[in-house]
Amino acid sequence: MTDDSSTSGEQLATQRDIKRIVVKLGTNLITGKPGSDGRRRGIDEASLDMLVSQMAALHAQSKQVIVVTSGAVGAGRDVLASGSGAARTQQRTVAHRQMLASLGQIRLMLAYERLFGQHDIRIAQALISREDLTQRQRYLNVRDTLEAILEVNAVPIVNENDVVAVEELAGVIYGDNDRLSAMVANDLEADLLILLGEVEGLYEEDPHVNPSAGIIPEVPAITSAIRSIARGPHDGRGSGGMASKLEAAELATSSGTPMIIASGRTPDVLTRVCAGESIGTRFPAAISRVEAKKRWLMTGITDSHGAVQVDAGAVKALQDGGRSLLAAGISRVIGRFERGDIVKIEDESGALIACGLSTYSSDDVDKIKGRKSGEMQELLGYYYGMEVVHRNNMAVI
Repeated sequence: MTDDSSTSGEQLATQRDIKRIVVKLGTNLITGKPGSDGRRRGIDEASLDMLVSQMAALHAQSKQVIVVTSGAVGAGRDVLASGSGAARTQQRTVAHRQMLASLGQIRLMLAYERLFGQHDIRIAQALISREDLTQRQRYLNVRDTLEAILEVNAVPIVNENDVVAVEELAGVIYGDNDRLSAMVANDLEADLLILLGEVEGLYEEDPHVNPSAGIIPEVPAITSAIRSIARGPHDGRGSGGMASKLEAAELATSSGTPMIIASGRTPDVLTRVCAGESIGTRFPAAISRVEAKKRWLMTGITDSHGAVQVDAGAVKALQDGGRSLLAAGISRVIGRFERGDIVKIEDESGALIACGLSTYSSDDVDKIKGRKSGEMQELLGYYYGMEVVHRNNMAVI
């Protein structure tokens, strides 16, 4: 996939080359029909089966699919309705919804396991809270774990960790997993983020007010006029709505990942979108992923409290060879930093040559500097990989 996102035509053409896709499935797509209380409960397995079959088709094309799923609370309502004690907790409280999510999460994951299993695809559950993607060390841990899951050709099923985090349930931080999916796409440097729900895209006007309102096929920039179109969830069931989807689009596109809003009811929507067909509303990436990461890393230099000095061989490998920084090339550690912090990389005269995310803390790097990669496990007692700063997390000055 090219890093040039200057024109929509070029981006649509390169859709065929995408390798890594984050797919967010909305509540109304995968939960059952409303009960007597008007709230959806259970899992719509026919709808979920249709979506899983499409993701399996992408998987068969050697594309990596990461699912960000809603539906645990709705599944929990069905579990609770089938047993005793349904009225023993106070309704509509965060604790009540956390309890429902805890009950429903098991049933939801069993459904995913069974449906993906029909295609001989393994799944892995990943429960993520807000702090996991805003604190650098946890950010790295999430990324490393999800990367490892993808390396064994499994499909990560990601959801907000509702049992310990209240933000998504209260509709404050993520909004029905929309923003969570954008954060995951950013963490994994996804080629495409697809938000699937019942809405077909961003309408020119509220379709509940003007039924003849049309879909906006592409939004090159999120302006005040575009924001004015958005509003909260119309039916009150999901915690999202178009406003949270626009926030997700701002995060994704500013990080170099294009995003599409489309209806999960559209036949073969995932395979058609990934083949380059124009469906729903597309938000082109504002800049390339490479440029987005470089800007972020360069900005982080001002907050950096640590540095490593490297020998001439490492300088050449970084500047000319596009290589990662290994412990063997480090001659000195300056200041203190933690795993996941942005560190400066200097030559032995103190000249800045690069910056990047450190895989190890300053104490760890001090122990392994100048040593071979094969010695790191024995010296530290644990191992995050041979790279002290990986080339994918580095900006060369």
